[in-house]
Amino acid sequence: MGVSSLAAAELLALRNGVPVPAVRVDEAAVATAFVSERHLRIDGRAPTSFAPLSGFWQTSDGWVRTHANYPHHRARLLDALGIADTGPDQTLVGVLAKELASRPALEVQETVYAADGLAVAVTPAPTPATGTGPTPAPAPAPTSDRPALVETRRAGRSSPRLLTPASVPAQGVRVLDLTRVIAGPVATRTLALLGADVLRVDAPRLPEDADAHADTGMGKRSTLLDLAAPGDRRVFEGLLSEADVVVTGYRPGALDRHGLAPDALLARHPGLIVAQLCAWGWSGPWAGRRGFDSLVQAGTGIAAIEATDDGRPGVLPAQALDHGTGYLLAAAVLRALTDRQATGDGRHLRLSLAGTASWLLHGVQPTPVQGHFARDDPAAWLTETESPYGLLRHALPPVHYDGAPANWDRASSRWGSDRPNWA
Repeated sequence: MGVSSLAAAELLALRNGVPVPAVRVDEAAVATAFVSERHLRIDGRAPTSFAPLSGFWQTSDGWVRTHANYPHHRARLLDALGIADTGPDQTLVGVLAKELASRPALEVQETVYAADGLAVAVTPAPTPATGTGPTPAPAPAPTSDRPALVETRRAGRSSPRLLTPASVPAQGVRVLDLTRVIAGPVATRTLALLGADVLRVDAPRLPEDADAHADTGMGKRSTLLDLAAPGDRRVFEGLLSEADVVVTGYRPGALDRHGLAPDALLARHPGLIVAQLCAWGWSGPWAGRRGFDSLVQAGTGIAAIEATDDGRPGVLPAQALDHGTGYLLAAAVLRALTDRQATGDGRHLRLSLAGTASWLLHGVQPTPVQGHFARDDPAAWLTETESPYGLLRHALPPVHYDGAPANWDRASSRWGSDRPNWA
């Protein structure tokens, strides 16, 4: 969180020609923001969390983690395992458990992934010798690959629109947000807090969870465009021609067929900042696979480290890979904007959940907690805001420097409800 706050403060200072304002990190604010989805209430209702068919399941030789929160992932999981969709999830839990208990974990993983579903064998805790990374079948041990925390390269020098003096760091910056779920939307939610005009663009055929969007859509607008439809594509290209930043959250190569590969974007729009986010890193046998925070925790050894005394895999106390990567991505974009202001250089940025997991496993020295760990009361970091979804109770932003915004200037609009234009 400190890097996001510092990057914001530095950009603001550069724009205004003043000293960098003081930055602070409030641990209670960070702890609250890292579980913002748990604190969310919509007219008093708690949001939907993990679906019944998502979670850890014992296999014949270990454990596997599934993800079936979205209807299409649920359908693919059941189809891959030959389970008839004969009723509500609660009635299928026992059927799924019995089926998985009869199969080896790696077999489940590869069978489900072959059907475009989501399941990951729980990898043993990494050691200095093995490194970290998912277990690519049929290898019996984790890979030694350690994805970088942030990859960055300069690209496409131009004469971009210079940012003028402003009251907030990203005021006037136009951001096309092509991300979903948590990590990418957290990054762009942070840029919106800091004054950016953020327009999220989704395909009409891929609906987003309404509760998730209510949490991560703060400060942004949301529109729907089908990039395969000529009319929508012309609208998108018009938006792109005026954008300062494009943030994507899809697997490597997934957007290339739409002409949105980083090199193609930077060739057409020198000076653009292209920030990419994926689950498993940008090279290696798992780079092209889908993934979520919970699956990356399972595949990198975090779930094994967090296991209970009886051997059941566990999880971090927050979806820290999602939130941590999101705030780091926002910081990287802010630093790229600062650099572009001076040099005119565009920038290509790449981050991944696996890179953040690797840093947590190998780049941070654990500090033992002495005695009882007291959690701060989150009430001071929660507020209520009226929105199209109803009254939202939500976490306040944890980005702090002297004069930083205390809250977003607008609540989440309904997913896909805004016009496709810049404000």
